[in-house]
Amino acid sequence: MLYIIGLGLADERDISVKGLEIVRKADRVYLEAYTAILLVEKEQLEAYYGRQVILADRELVESQSDEILRDADTKDVAFLVVGDPFSATTHTDLALRCRQHEPPVPTRTLPNASILTAVGATGLSLYTFGQTVSMVFFTDSWKPSSFYDRIAENARLGFHTLVLLDIKVKEPDLQALARGKIVYEPPRFMTVAQCASQMLEIEEDRQQGVCGKEALAVGVARLGSADQEIVAGTLEDLAAADLGRPLHSLVLCGKKMHEMEWEFVRGFAKDLTKFDAIWKRDYGDKN
Repeated sequence: MLYIIGLGLADERDISVKGLEIVRKADRVYLEAYTAILLVEKEQLEAYYGRQVILADRELVESQSDEILRDADTKDVAFLVVGDPFSATTHTDLALRCRQHEPPVPTRTLPNASILTAVGATGLSLYTFGQTVSMVFFTDSWKPSSFYDRIAENARLGFHTLVLLDIKVKEPDLQALARGKIVYEPPRFMTVAQCASQMLEIEEDRQQGVCGKEALAVGVARLGSADQEIVAGTLEDLAAADLGRPLHSLVLCGKKMHEMEWEFVRGFAKDLTKFDAIWKRDYGDKN
């Protein structure tokens, strides 16, 4: 059987008791290592689990999944996922491959906390979040702005938008690849400040008032860990904020933010007077 096991958000101790029992008995243990990362190294997982952990990069999961599924119809294979197993479509695809495999591979999924639920620590109601969007690193020649349209749809309904930030792990150096050499770039993790700056850059082009300088937002880092950070302010404020090491995410607040949400979020404000003034002017149910 293939067990797709959520690890939670922070470290080796966030795994469920059920998941830990399976990992310690499995024939092979893989750790998916490109859609998200834990805040500890693989060796720390191995020490706690008492098992060797095989890192599964994008190529292994998406192009060589038969290796992961090898003998999984007769043996137990654990596939570890940071957060919750089905927070990324990659893992849905892997489960579908199990169904299509010959012979079919039985699967079992063990859920865990993910950023999609942990973001409730900001005080913003999960009931009033709209579509989740992803923000990729801009380059000089590539600045995709499709995220803006989805945020605009959420904004029209007064919904908050969770923005998941890009990570680059084991990405090939394209210049080296053109010379026939496989060289990987150093890992990169987008920060709240980079995300806010890119949102403001696209706003300058679109000019629809969706991601303006005075739009209220909340930046989060390392949710679920002992050193988690939550900072609230305008996008302009967050573009200058330093929340420390990864992983980061950002929430753009919906205009119908309830008074109870405001009371909670303002406790994280960089500039309380400014935050309150903008909320009272532009937010809440004005109808």
